[in-house]
Amino acid sequence: MTREQAWQLLCEWTPSESLRKHGLAVEAAMRFYAARFGEPEEEWAAVGLLHDFDYERYPTEQDHPFRGVEHLRTLGVPETWLNAILSHASYSGVQPETLMAKTLVACDELTGLVTAAVLVLPSKKLADLKPSSVRKRMKETGFARKVNREDILRGADLLGVSLDEHIENVVRAMQAASAALDS
Repeated sequence: MTREQAWQLLCEWTPSESLRKHGLAVEAAMRFYAARFGEPEEEWAAVGLLHDFDYERYPTEQDHPFRGVEHLRTLGVPETWLNAILSHASYSGVQPETLMAKTLVACDELTGLVTAAVLVLPSKKLADLKPSSVRKRMKETGFARKVNREDILRGADLLGVSLDEHIENVVRAMQAASAALDS
């Protein structure tokens, strides 16, 4: 599956702009890390786009991401992609074992926190966000309550990078994609 096919599938299954932008944010972070690790950027980008594509149709833990993975399997998507998508949901029972899967876990929740941090800026522009602001916001339990901080910490650990470095990497990756991500 190409990046373009992944984008089309995301758009077909996901009517809300906010969840599409989340897919784009995770795509940007996955692409950044793929380049850093010398992995196939287009594949990693597609996984970033697809990881939540079924969420609006199937928002329960019983269905997401299982139903989406079933559909992707019928399309011949590689098992490594499917395992990564399954492992991003901590309740799935699938552990992130590949570098791709670990990176997806590491980037998913953090992109949500970065997005929330941008939305409280006066400009609402990624270019104006400092990684230190994200770190500060992470400590505020009332800020972006639905973002799982434990997953962010676990993700940095899975990648073997400091939390500060991971935040900086994801902010920079999202800034590089700001044309698609800014409101």
